[in-house]
Amino acid sequence: MSAPPVTASSTRTARPAEPSKAKATLVWIALLVIFGGAAFLSNARWSQITGVFTDGWRYLELMLEGLVQNPFAEPWSGYWTLAIEKMLESVYMAWVGTLIGALISIPFGFLAARNVAGPVTVQLTRAVLNLIRAVPELVFAIIIMLPIFGFGPVAGTVALGVGAVGTLGKLTAEALEGIDPGPVEAARASGARRLSVLRWAYWSQVLPEVVAFWLYRFEINIRASAVLGIIGAGGVGQLLGQLFGQREWEQIGITLAVIIAVTLMVDAISGGIRHRIIAGSGSGAKATEEETASL
Repeated sequence: MSAPPVTASSTRTARPAEPSKAKATLVWIALLVIFGGAAFLSNARWSQITGVFTDGWRYLELMLEGLVQNPFAEPWSGYWTLAIEKMLESVYMAWVGTLIGALISIPFGFLAARNVAGPVTVQLTRAVLNLIRAVPELVFAIIIMLPIFGFGPVAGTVALGVGAVGTLGKLTAEALEGIDPGPVEAARASGARRLSVLRWAYWSQVLPEVVAFWLYRFEINIRASAVLGIIGAGGVGQLLGQLFGQREWEQIGITLAVIIAVTLMVDAISGGIRHRIIAGSGSGAKATEEETASL
């Protein structure tokens, strides 16, 4: 008895069954239940949310009244000058605080890197860095810095610097752990001292990435300095706290406009520098040469 002829349809494999979506559906349902329970247990007054569209617009109009005034006429010129001075003070606080945190984080980063220090040293250092990251800058300022330095920008600056150590130290350690081991082995084989190996084989590889971390932390510190100012640690936050207490909405609008403008400007400059550091100075010229060659 002859075998049935083989056709194209008989050689085709059966279409696989569509995977079940029951697991993903259950996960989404569980997330919605958790979110709904959290919203219910928060005891938030959800009925007051409509006030955003009534009172919120009224306050926004009051703040805009200060922005539409002539900035060179009195008393508006004084408001603009004061807001700019306080914002620059916050930038100074963030810059100096970032420098403090960056310098202190370098040895912490080396001690927390598994390919540099021993396991006991790594665990102890990482525990210290975790402790620093767990405590907000606001708590550092209230409990430690304000009693020592008093009210003013010095307390806020030191609090920002200490708070930056936890994050920058961890990021530096992770960058060191991801380096190419080739230069390290070559430096050791040539008889270089340990400090020379750390400087030229380890640090030279991670420096561009670490500097990018510093710049990003500087952006974060600018925002954090505004919060610290509310408790009297200097900067534009201290001015905002006084204005909100006096309900000076026109001056509040001017101050917020200065904060937004300076923050956007710093973010743009810092982002450009970070891109230049990570991508390299020759990336733009290389792209231009490639575009010219394609033409």
